[in-house]
Amino acid sequence: MSKEALVIEALKKITSPSVANAIETFKVRGRQVGNVSSDIRCLFPELGPMVGYAVPCLIRAEHEPIKDHRASTYGWWDYVQTIPAPRVIVVHDLDDPRGQGAQWGEVQANIHKALGCVGVLTDGSVRDLDEVKGLGFQFAAAHVSVSHAWVHMVDFGIPVKVGGLWIKPGDLVHADQHGATTIPHEIAEKIPEAVAKIEADERQIIGVCRSAGFTAQKLKDLYTKIRPGTY
Repeated sequence: MSKEALVIEALKKITSPSVANAIETFKVRGRQVGNVSSDIRCLFPELGPMVGYAVPCLIRAEHEPIKDHRASTYGWWDYVQTIPAPRVIVVHDLDDPRGQGAQWGEVQANIHKALGCVGVLTDGSVRDLDEVKGLGFQFAAAHVSVSHAWVHMVDFGIPVKVGGLWIKPGDLVHADQHGATTIPHEIAEKIPEAVAKIEADERQIIGVCRSAGFTAQKLKDLYTKIRPGTY
């Protein structure tokens, strides 16, 4: 197994909040940066975190396609395979309001799983939830719709803004039932170790809080030891 594959496997065992906590310790970006808005989260938490490299595209659903303003389906399939696996499709819905037609259902999930994708992250809508969950394909979406309406792809292979976050082709995406974040490539392999350190400190704090002889002073003493600073 390649080094990159080992990193992905390790990240799949970590929750998205823990990943976000770990990223903070490297001080590579502001704490408010790199996270999608709270209306987008994984719909199938039992499948575990979705981790993969972003394959972005733009869609519309409210109106039927304008002549020569529809992206090539075959071209899209070819493009998907230029991004390293595992792949996460990242979809920005151009409609206002969004979610008027579901691009993603049982058929698209099967097609894209065959193309090496593990799921989709979208500010648009999805459907066929039972069938897609059974396939083991993850949906992180803002909406669920009964119809696909006039849904069609407008463009792909460019940065897209989903949930307030610009996501570029190849960005490393991590998502679960709490939401989604991107992981800077330069620190990805260091995340599991950082998570382990944070969780060790948290276990100490929880241990003191649950102890029979708990006092606020004991908690203060522990914080002074493991989290020095001004409190």
